[in-house]
Amino acid sequence: MVIASKGDAPTNPDWYYNLVASPEVTVEVGTETFRVHATVAEEPERTRLYNKMYNKMVEMMPGFDDYRRKTTRKIPVVVLTPTK
Repeated sequence: MVIASKGDAPTNPDWYYNLVASPEVTVEVGTETFRVHATVAEEPERTRLYNKMYNKMVEMMPGFDDYRRKTTRKIPVVVLTPTK
């Protein structure tokens, strides 16, 4: 999963719109590269996944909590499912 935060900006990051337009992408994690299909999570799944990832995000980037509080938009969660 990835969270399309873009700081506390009022709009989603450009890469989010790229994933929506072309959801078949290649992801690099460390030295691994693999293909995934990106799907934007809809409610109530979006909130469940966001809440599940929230504490990890704040641990990694303490400013993440500020992003959530300062923006009026609902920050998207994108699920990345490996494909063959």
